[in-house]
Amino acid sequence: MSTAVGAVWGRAEQQDFRSRVRGALLGVAVGDALGAPVADLSLEGIRAEHGTEGLTDLAPAHGRRGAVTATTQLTLFTVDGLIRAQVRRDTGAWHPPTDLHRAYRRWAATQSDWGPDERRTDDGWLAREEWLYARRDPSRACLTGFGDDIMGSLETPRNPEERGVGAALRSAPFGLLVGWEPGLVAQLALECAVQTHGHPVAYLSAGAYAVIVHALARGESLDAAVQRALSLLAARPGHQPVTDGLQHALGAVRQGMPTPARVEELAGPPGTAEGPLAAAVYCALVAEEVRHGLCLAVNHGGDSGAVGSLAGALLGALHGETALPPGWLAELEGRPTLLELADDFAMEMTQGPALHGPAGSSPGWLARYPRG
Repeated sequence: MSTAVGAVWGRAEQQDFRSRVRGALLGVAVGDALGAPVADLSLEGIRAEHGTEGLTDLAPAHGRRGAVTATTQLTLFTVDGLIRAQVRRDTGAWHPPTDLHRAYRRWAATQSDWGPDERRTDDGWLAREEWLYARRDPSRACLTGFGDDIMGSLETPRNPEERGVGAALRSAPFGLLVGWEPGLVAQLALECAVQTHGHPVAYLSAGAYAVIVHALARGESLDAAVQRALSLLAARPGHQPVTDGLQHALGAVRQGMPTPARVEELAGPPGTAEGPLAAAVYCALVAEEVRHGLCLAVNHGGDSGAVGSLAGALLGALHGETALPPGWLAELEGRPTLLELADDFAMEMTQGPALHGPAGSSPGWLARYPRG
């Protein structure tokens, strides 16, 4: 797997990129935290609990306001795996899906262990974050797919009948590989999605989502980003439900004021990936600003948590971190970890050779992201 070599980064470009990386990762978490308290409620249930306007602010879930779920946990480990893949590339061992699988196995340990195991010297810093050792509604497919060392592939996927949205939910970081060509971004997202979700609808939704985030992170419009995803999907067997969902989302924009009913219709029945992706794209397209888009994404009877987190990454990558509601960020669980990892990712992608290259390596960096 080769990548395109980007031009040397100027300072303004680096700052814009870092803002979009932060925006995408914080956006996942904010949407996740906003949707978590209402994930299992109907619209009537949401309004009964939060008033006629529905949920308009963070509410308690998992014992606190601003709590995140397995969606954010897995997104963090996706970023960790991508950084580790870049660091290991110097050794000549270049197979990112394997590095991602190892990262997801580190996440799996947080779902069963009491806390960090200091004896695992090659864990790196993220797996030592104690707040991550909490089970927050992980999907069965993620627990089984990452439950052992057997890595699924496109030829032999794990859980081949699993068509849920869990693989897409962790896939925004693939889109932040802005130096890669879109086709390679899609390929890596697919190869990592099938480690838990083997149905084409599930892994193609993950690939499409990564390509949309990728175009946004490169400064394209959301409409252009969706068109790019549609063109890449067209060659893939089994793409029709995902393609139909995205085209339905584009068409819905022209059907008048956005309503919870329209979002719920796009989101479709529980247990599918293409619906939440379509609903999230719609919410991001019609959003007056980020708060409006995220409230629209979670106030319906569909999979509120999934639509919220998917829409959050799209809006964050599109507008950058400063567009996210500061009051929500202030209460967001794990915000220091999210920011630290986002900045490390941006630094690796723009300054990698200075951290581990022919001219020398930073011992501190290799302690954070071991090559082992």
